[in-house]
Amino acid sequence: MSADVEVLVVTGMSGAGRSTAAKVLEDSGWYVVDNAPTRVVENIVRVTRDEGTESKLGVVLRAVDTNFADELKHLTEDLTSDGVRVKTVFLDARDDMLVRRFEQVRRRHPLQGNGTLVDAITSERTMLAPIAEAADLSIDTTSLPVARLRQILDEAYAQESETALRVVCESFGFKYGLPIDADLVADVRFLPNPFWIPELRDHDGREEPVRDYVLGADGAADYLDTYERIVRLTAAGYRREGKRYMTVAVGCTGGKHRSVAMAEALSARLQEADPGVAQPGNGGPTGDTDSSIDTSALSVRVVHRDLGRE
Repeated sequence: MSADVEVLVVTGMSGAGRSTAAKVLEDSGWYVVDNAPTRVVENIVRVTRDEGTESKLGVVLRAVDTNFADELKHLTEDLTSDGVRVKTVFLDARDDMLVRRFEQVRRRHPLQGNGTLVDAITSERTMLAPIAEAADLSIDTTSLPVARLRQILDEAYAQESETALRVVCESFGFKYGLPIDADLVADVRFLPNPFWIPELRDHDGREEPVRDYVLGADGAADYLDTYERIVRLTAAGYRREGKRYMTVAVGCTGGKHRSVAMAEALSARLQEADPGVAQPGNGGPTGDTDSSIDTSALSVRVVHRDLGRE
């Protein structure tokens, strides 16, 4: 089976953040090959196409000799003529910042040899000048936080489904301990406990009688409204900071009735757009545009940690 392949070549100055960019692309759904020799990239692409396993291939390339620019030019031309979509990202930074980064990690520049670090940076910049000029996207990382680098690459090359924040709504019982991976914890033990209702005791929060009892209790709807808003605001901040995963834990005493019903309800809400929050490019309730909260960018699933435990 042959598959269409998109190749994103990541290159640039040593110390400008190529390895960081590789990790960002991996998180965005790309299969990334780091530090591959230019001459083997075509073979990697060929195998990828023949097996039909990956359609988005990121290749991080480093300048190892003076022929690097010509080799990359020929590689791009050959792949393009073979029907492969190829884009190039060039990462750069000021010389003083590159020097500082190499001094911080106490590593030698790959082109330094017996010369100075500054000489190596100057030589590499000259070598890579043709690539920098022809790149589809150039990014200066001199004062760029990783979260901003992630945002730039996401906006340029990631699909919406790959940039979605993955949210897990996890019910649990406090008597079994807090989930160690929880980012937010809600305590719904203030709601009346179906355990004390004989006809509800043997059922759980996924079943209609228990769900209606829990969600119909005084304060349940207001709490759910408020907590949904908190989760959405937190999720928006997580996305701005480049985080991909968030666990929202909802707890009751045993993790069978109240927490299960509330986690199910919260999960269902988060999978829908919030009519009270402005969407990117649309006016909100006041007519203003709020692009900080993208409620469509949540991928939600629900997990019941302690359901079935005695």
